[in-house]
Amino acid sequence: MSVQDDKRENQMIDRFNLEVPEDRKRADIDAYLTVNGKTISFELKSATRKGVSTVRDLGPGHFEKWKNIHWLFGVYDPRGERLLYTYYASPEDMAPWISEKARYVRPDVSLALHAAQGVGRDSVIDLLGEKEYYTLEEAKWVMKKQWSAAKYRESGDLTEGKEIRYSLDRMVEIMRARCIYVMSRGATLNNPHIPMSYIEKLPRITVEPAMNLRQLVKDYLESASLTEDATA
Repeated sequence: MSVQDDKRENQMIDRFNLEVPEDRKRADIDAYLTVNGKTISFELKSATRKGVSTVRDLGPGHFEKWKNIHWLFGVYDPRGERLLYTYYASPEDMAPWISEKARYVRPDVSLALHAAQGVGRDSVIDLLGEKEYYTLEEAKWVMKKQWSAAKYRESGDLTEGKEIRYSLDRMVEIMRARCIYVMSRGATLNNPHIPMSYIEKLPRITVEPAMNLRQLVKDYLESASLTEDATA
């Protein structure tokens, strides 16, 4: 995140009295607030005449993350220093845009999944040889830094004591997972913008921002609850 983006994000956090986890990481939520005992996650974005930039390599992971996210789009003065007003979007408001992007990359995601099914025992043997078991080092050679240490440990199905080991069938699963990951990197969009024509249809907050935001969120939660009750 650039210094300018970070400054704008902090302005929005202050204006709406949002909370930020102390251990927030780049991939985590930008901020949150608590409404009716529920923690509401927010994505904070700065809007320009061209719309709102999203992320590099937008793909399935983002779609999954965003399906329950609320959004705030801050509109600034021409110099980009003063926050003029903000648009609020509920998960329902953003669903059409997200669904459109998800549909666009769906063929590539499907291709990655089907290609991974072509990875089998012969694939592992060709790369690593036929063995009684495979080591942690070999698993890491295939998966690189994609997994955490805990994930490598729990995936070992022939582990003895402190030595983590993997069967041939488990290595097939690992290679398939890596295949899906590698191919899915191509099933992404490079920073698609949310157009201002889409954003300007959303509720605009100009006065008493903290209070009005909380009321909008409460209205959404109530509406979502009524919908769930009606379809139960």
